[in-house]
Amino acid sequence: MKLRLALALALGGLSLPVLAAVSQQEAAELGKDLTPWGAIKAGNADGTIPAYEGGLKKAPPGFQPDSGFWVDPFKDEKPLFRITAANADKYADKLSEGQKALLKRNPETWYMDVYPSHRTTAYPDAVVNATLRNATGCQVQKDGLAVDPACRGGLPFPIPKNGNEVMWNQQLRYKIGPGYSTTSSSNSWVIDTNGQVTKTAEQATFEETPFYQTSQTDRDPMMYSRVFSLNNFPARRAGEVIVLNDYLDPEAKPRRSFSYTPGQRRVKLAPEFNFDTPVASQGGVTLFDELQMFSGSQDRFDYKLVGRKEMYIPYNAYKFYFDCKQDEQFLKNHANPACERWELHRVWVVEATLKPGMRHVYSKRTYYLDEDTFGIGLYDAWDKSGALYRAIFLSGVQIYDKNIPYNVKNVVYDFNKGMWALLNDALKGGYRFTDEPYSERQMNPEAIVSRVTQR
Repeated sequence: MKLRLALALALGGLSLPVLAAVSQQEAAELGKDLTPWGAIKAGNADGTIPAYEGGLKKAPPGFQPDSGFWVDPFKDEKPLFRITAANADKYADKLSEGQKALLKRNPETWYMDVYPSHRTTAYPDAVVNATLRNATGCQVQKDGLAVDPACRGGLPFPIPKNGNEVMWNQQLRYKIGPGYSTTSSSNSWVIDTNGQVTKTAEQATFEETPFYQTSQTDRDPMMYSRVFSLNNFPARRAGEVIVLNDYLDPEAKPRRSFSYTPGQRRVKLAPEFNFDTPVASQGGVTLFDELQMFSGSQDRFDYKLVGRKEMYIPYNAYKFYFDCKQDEQFLKNHANPACERWELHRVWVVEATLKPGMRHVYSKRTYYLDEDTFGIGLYDAWDKSGALYRAIFLSGVQIYDKNIPYNVKNVVYDFNKGMWALLNDALKGGYRFTDEPYSERQMNPEAIVSRVTQR
């Protein structure tokens, strides 16, 4: 009865208690009616969302391991239907405000092709087992701002009870593997109001999640993420390196950011790489706490769990990642909709409201997180006057040979400036994943800078 009530509240869109514990009875549903990570196993009533049946673990014909590119297993599928400005009202309950705004502003050129839904997510057994362990053993600390490091190795909150837990699942989701991911050429572009395409960055990137490196005894157990990027473009910024380290208790150990500038030839702390500071390498159309849709501390907003609902989100975007050529991706006011793939999935909805006395360019934000991955597919942000300021769509693919749900390539729409951006494209060089992490000695900022600047 308690489980049915909890699910009814979540599915009904009602707020849940802030620090309610997960009971043994609720946790027992993991692996039964719920997946081990808390998604509803069954499909929806009309069959437009399928039941979860284990995810995508088999590579399709033509896949070449270690190539940096993944063959589209659904390349022969045709759209079920198309959402346009003319029929958007029919689907309004499953669209974000950002999607509605794009349809309204671009009635002749932007549309959403909706394809059959595939629940492709799959995880390694070690991650599944740690997630099951965490179900009754993990709680947020410090009013939701921190997580116990004992939760390492799996999603901390497979049955989330509040907005902070959902956002921690997003930050601590399994997205890299036990080693690290790299791109030799991660490109970003900004498109202005006249449709002029400007390349803003070409970066070699390195990302790891120490939260899942449980065999590493030299790691700080409080660190959960570490990212660095080396700029190779534009020429005036070539050789610059940025390093971001994030921790499970941002109050005790705030984000440690470093920068390296070739002209100064030294690594220095960069505390400004946080919150609503614009990201220069992304043309200033995103903020540091919008990296990967959300990044950093949760202390400036109150996060309310609204519940679960069905939404059209970017999903299984192999065409967008690997098959649409660079120039194909850009239209004047938006990304080319022929490159995009939309599917119907259940999502967790979290509303964030700026706390009294806190400073930020936004007053409100809404996040839509896929229930199978806890990756944010859709995100909207409003300014102080209540106007829709920005929307971001984050696409994902299942790395089927390594059991990694991966989402990094995204499209940003700045409705305030009338600009948009396409970020983290790796058509040149692809994405790569390793099974083994570097040692901590190899990962200090000086060693990172030395390694990447000698490439």
